[in-house]
Amino acid sequence: MSKRNFTLLIIVLVIALIVAFGFLYLNRSPNTPEDGGGTNFLSNFNPFGKSKPAPPVVTSPPDVSNTTPPEEGLGVKLTEVSSMPIAGFSVYQKERFKEIPIAPPGEESNQNPETKPKTTKPVPPPTEFVPALRYVARSSGNIYQTFADKIDERKFSTTIIPRVYEAYFGNKGESVIMRYLKEDNRTIATFAGSLPKEFLGGDTSESNEVKGSFLPDNISDISVSPDHSRIFYLLNIGDSVVGTTSGILGDKKVQIFDSPFTEWLSFWSNSKMITLTTKPSSDVPGYMYAIDPNKKDFNKILGDISGLTTLTSPNGKLTLYGNSSLSLNVYNISTGEITPLIVRTLPEKCTWNKTSTIVYCAVPKSISGALYPDAWYRGEVSFMDDVWKIDIENGNANIVLDPTSILGEGLDGIKLTQDENENYLFFVNKKDSYLWRLELN
Repeated sequence: MSKRNFTLLIIVLVIALIVAFGFLYLNRSPNTPEDGGGTNFLSNFNPFGKSKPAPPVVTSPPDVSNTTPPEEGLGVKLTEVSSMPIAGFSVYQKERFKEIPIAPPGEESNQNPETKPKTTKPVPPPTEFVPALRYVARSSGNIYQTFADKIDERKFSTTIIPRVYEAYFGNKGESVIMRYLKEDNRTIATFAGSLPKEFLGGDTSESNEVKGSFLPDNISDISVSPDHSRIFYLLNIGDSVVGTTSGILGDKKVQIFDSPFTEWLSFWSNSKMITLTTKPSSDVPGYMYAIDPNKKDFNKILGDISGLTTLTSPNGKLTLYGNSSLSLNVYNISTGEITPLIVRTLPEKCTWNKTSTIVYCAVPKSISGALYPDAWYRGEVSFMDDVWKIDIENGNANIVLDPTSILGEGLDGIKLTQDENENYLFFVNKKDSYLWRLELN
């Protein structure tokens, strides 16, 4: 082969290689973060670096036109109060010193001496009354407390009462009733005690003792008066039951009720009404009666309702009641009118406001097939609740809290209670007995 032909052959081969490499470069697979560099082998040898990853695919946002957005900041409004399971709690008004903002350095000295207030004697610092909480630790019987607006749990007593099942407070949190099983696991003990009085501005001591005495054994049911100064309790005597009112510590006893039927649940709704409802079961007709503790009379209110559970309003005119299907209704005691509500829950998962016009309820998101309320009482069924606000006068209802969207888990609310000014809603999670606070304003 001549030198000229050999040179032409080399040029043709070089051009062919350039074309081949160019074709492969332009048709290589793009790199993505997921595939770690693509499938084109030659692309790994690109002297100019790897190409930029392809932009993500943009999809249209979901249609939210028919949904209600969650209230902004709702996560901050829901707070776990107790650091342990509790047996019971109370909300009361407590006096404390107001926090006064400290003036920046030099600001006070720059004031005109003639405009400064002239005082001849020290002025006491201002105080305020705010809601406070006291609660009993289920495992130890120790009492803890905190202000409602600033959760700062502090131990208040060291008196040990193991495995307290129920606890009630009275006399503005200065008295407590604790109920538990004795060592034989059959006898119900009820201890009523007084708590040391706190002094304004004094340091809280953790070594306080609860001193008191025991009420009769095997009290089957207790309810506390609305002003928290008295209690009503039921005690089985032979084949009958006796109902007695007394002071929180068991003094000043007055028998106001007796019956051959022993299975009752009581609720002290106002000074003139204590309600007694038969213990509920899904296939047993239930009945509700009312007692005037002053007149000692006994009148039927509702009856022949399977699975009946009730919660009477503070004014004594309305009763919230449920049945075995967990349908919730309002019964007007004066007129006999029944108003069904749009939610399904149990009355003991609700609370009335002071004016008997609004109820707050823990309402299950869904209700599985079971015998109610038996399955829920026995712990065979647990609910995931929303908190609803229901206006009894006009029927308006709305969800004020969806705990699942905030916590990622459901709460089964019981023992709902509001503070005196109705700024907070407190409840216990039945699943673990922890205390929670919800800001309403």
